[in-house]
Amino acid sequence: MATRAARQAWRRGRVTPLAGARVRSAEDWWWDRLAPSGSGCHLLQSDSMLLVLPGPGPARARTKRRAARRAQRQPHPGPRAAAAKPRATSRPEPAAAPEQGPDAGWGDRIPLEILVQIFGLLVAADGPMPFLGRAARVCRRWQEAASQPALWRTVTLSPPLASRPAKGGVKAEKKLLASLEWLMPNRFSQLQRLTLIHWKSQVHPVLKLVGDSCPRLTFLKLSDCHGVTTDALVMLAKACRQLHSLDLQHSMVESTAVVSFLEEAGPRMRKLWLTYSSQTTAILGALLSSCCPQLQVLEVSTGINHNSTPLQLPVEALQKGCPQLQVLRLLNLTWLPKPSGRGVALGPGFPSLEELCLASSTCNFVSNEVLDRLLHGSPNLRLLDLRGCARITPAGLHNLPCQGQLCLGGGWADEMWGLLPALLLMLTPLTLELEQLHLGLYGMSDRLTLAKEGSPLLTQKWYHTLRELDLSGQGFSEKDLEQALAAFSGTSGGSHPALCSLNLRGTRVTPSTVSSVVSSCRGLLYLNLESCRCLPRGLKRAYRGLAEVQWCLEQLLTTPPSPH
Repeated sequence: MATRAARQAWRRGRVTPLAGARVRSAEDWWWDRLAPSGSGCHLLQSDSMLLVLPGPGPARARTKRRAARRAQRQPHPGPRAAAAKPRATSRPEPAAAPEQGPDAGWGDRIPLEILVQIFGLLVAADGPMPFLGRAARVCRRWQEAASQPALWRTVTLSPPLASRPAKGGVKAEKKLLASLEWLMPNRFSQLQRLTLIHWKSQVHPVLKLVGDSCPRLTFLKLSDCHGVTTDALVMLAKACRQLHSLDLQHSMVESTAVVSFLEEAGPRMRKLWLTYSSQTTAILGALLSSCCPQLQVLEVSTGINHNSTPLQLPVEALQKGCPQLQVLRLLNLTWLPKPSGRGVALGPGFPSLEELCLASSTCNFVSNEVLDRLLHGSPNLRLLDLRGCARITPAGLHNLPCQGQLCLGGGWADEMWGLLPALLLMLTPLTLELEQLHLGLYGMSDRLTLAKEGSPLLTQKWYHTLRELDLSGQGFSEKDLEQALAAFSGTSGGSHPALCSLNLRGTRVTPSTVSSVVSSCRGLLYLNLESCRCLPRGLKRAYRGLAEVQWCLEQLLTTPPSPH
């Protein structure tokens, strides 16, 4: 046994480092490499990251960590070997560094203003809840940052059990309401935009809390909410004097409640979203009576259950009741303009209108005459969406006054008169305002007799400023489309067209026409060539992004033309 113990001691002696030598592991080497001594930095290790922070580090933690690693590397000898091993003379240990207090952590060293800005980026992406509630439980500094009212300006409230049975939904709403009774007075003093989703029974208490605690509210959206009473909306209109936008789409709200709200808050209303039902006529009647003279956005759309009852809209009365309207959307509606009668002059129009959307999935009754009644006084139109309006012709669109007017005052000197033609030529692209034109026909082209000529009237008028063009499903001939799209390659002054989205799905466009327009429009980012019968196989698809559009151009230039 003595011989075996001596042999083991001799083997351990071979691997024992020399006295005074320091054994460094790979971890120690990297640790000193990232934060060397004398650099004024130290390392802080967390669960998922390693931070290099300025300032002296916790010496006690590093000393304990190195001592633990040394103890793990040294073998534990038996009692006999320890007795037989001679005791080596050890050098005196240096004086230990003074122990520092516990490190407060990097979160406490970040200035409060910087922390609030970081939280603001997360709130802008995902909303304040539940992030701010969880961040407030990290430390005092995070709680102070999360409690800033500036981070609670846009909030969406939805009960977590809204899709469960009725009892579970009511219980979840009451539980969330109990939290809001503390949250709103302490956090929502600067709330501006509030969205309530799937509230069935506790809408009135929530709106009462909003009226008591949110004086700066400007936008309210009620989506799939029930039980919205007249008293709740009127109380909210009186308490929130800055409220100017109301979205009631897909919610069950009585028309009397909406009318009472508009009578109270009508002079300051700017935006209104409604879902079409049998009660919409009463709400539109309030708008026609000039209760909202400052209204800028009006959207009426159908819900999940499509209502086949046509809406009769008096165009001229709406122009008089809402003269400041900038956006008018009648989405997927079957509506009839009220006849104007013979010899009746046109209405005042919408001088400030910038967007008109009459898109529908079914055939509607919008004609050239109706469009002229709507837009005869709208020179600043930028977006025109007529998808599904098969009765509209290119000639009717060409006569619209959708372009600016150049007004030059007096006082021009005689020597400046010679520069006027060049000035007019330079300002011509700025006078054409239309940027988006959507004329697509989806799922209805086979049942209609479509126009085969006239598309050049559209592009020749708006090719300078047109950014999006949708001709999907139109029946224009190959030659007519070639002439229309050739307008984008004939720009003067060496400038490139502004077109960035082109939808030719289901048209008779040819490969040479597509190649010409793609070569001219350097900024084209979307090109739809699905179901184009004149194109070769393999290229009839949608192209998204500059790389895909350029690949399509290369294929069209290298593919031999197919015989007709």
